[in-house]
Amino acid sequence: MRRRLLTLLVLFAAVTANAAPAARPPVTALRITVLSTMLTGGKGIGEWGFAALVEVNGRKLLFDTGNRPDTVLNNARDLNLDLTGITEVVLSHNHQDHVGGLLTLRRAFSEDTPDVFSRVHIAEGALLSRGPGDYDDDDNPLIAIRTAYVKTGGFFIEHASPVELLPGVWFTGPIPRVHPDEQPVPPGWVLRAPDGKLIPDTTPDDAALVFDTPKGLVVLTGCGHAGLINTLEYARVITSRPDAPIYAATGGFHLFRSPDGTLAWTIKKLRALDLKNIHGGHCSGLEIVYLLRRDLGLPREAAAVAAVGSWFDLEKGIHPLDIAR
Repeated sequence: MRRRLLTLLVLFAAVTANAAPAARPPVTALRITVLSTMLTGGKGIGEWGFAALVEVNGRKLLFDTGNRPDTVLNNARDLNLDLTGITEVVLSHNHQDHVGGLLTLRRAFSEDTPDVFSRVHIAEGALLSRGPGDYDDDDNPLIAIRTAYVKTGGFFIEHASPVELLPGVWFTGPIPRVHPDEQPVPPGWVLRAPDGKLIPDTTPDDAALVFDTPKGLVVLTGCGHAGLINTLEYARVITSRPDAPIYAATGGFHLFRSPDGTLAWTIKKLRALDLKNIHGGHCSGLEIVYLLRRDLGLPREAAAVAAVGSWFDLEKGIHPLDIAR
């Protein structure tokens, strides 16, 4: 009996020794610094647009490129932020206020360092025609920008599904519209269907970055045309963390035109997602950020409007700059 027990203990010890350790969320260092939005904290200029520098586990990514050609380049210089060495650009969707600085950034660095800003990640649908418009006879500026960008030696990577760009850093690709009415299509937004007809443009290419951290999920959005709740819930799905708190939501949430009923529903959903920090810029809406802070019961330091130069840090939280406190 004792010999049998000893054998079982030896076998248990061997199995335990060979067992893989429990998986730990891989993002342990993260800072997201705003480079384009309407509000400025004293350095840089504001605009209707969005862009952010992402520093994660010793690597850098650029998320969106602002509206005007020179905004992000000049704001980075004013803020003493080093953009050299960044190869990956992530574009949240095709709209001008998120893609306008791409060519300027690529041309500013590519002659001396060809790899800088040489890879652009987009979600499927970003290059579809939006019908007649002001950008080489199309209303999708990214089509013409891509043509010029490819001539510099860079290339686009289109994703139809989620992809892990770096350990624990997920690009969502197209986001399922589980709640289809969360973001109604604005009047006049059209998309050219395969048969040539113009149909309502739901911005099917709207995408986000998700960071899997020990504190929960951090989600960075450009405009949130897929819906903030759709995006945050999908972040849990693609990271296989169905109960993870949303430690932070940062970027543009496109809530500035939301009616009171929609906002009440959004707040209820955010409570269920256990949102801890909110850093809302661009199309989030100034008043909306403060309303969310109040109704979610967040402390002042955990909810702020994003300004150029402000940042969210995984360890230090939100640094809003004086203007947005």
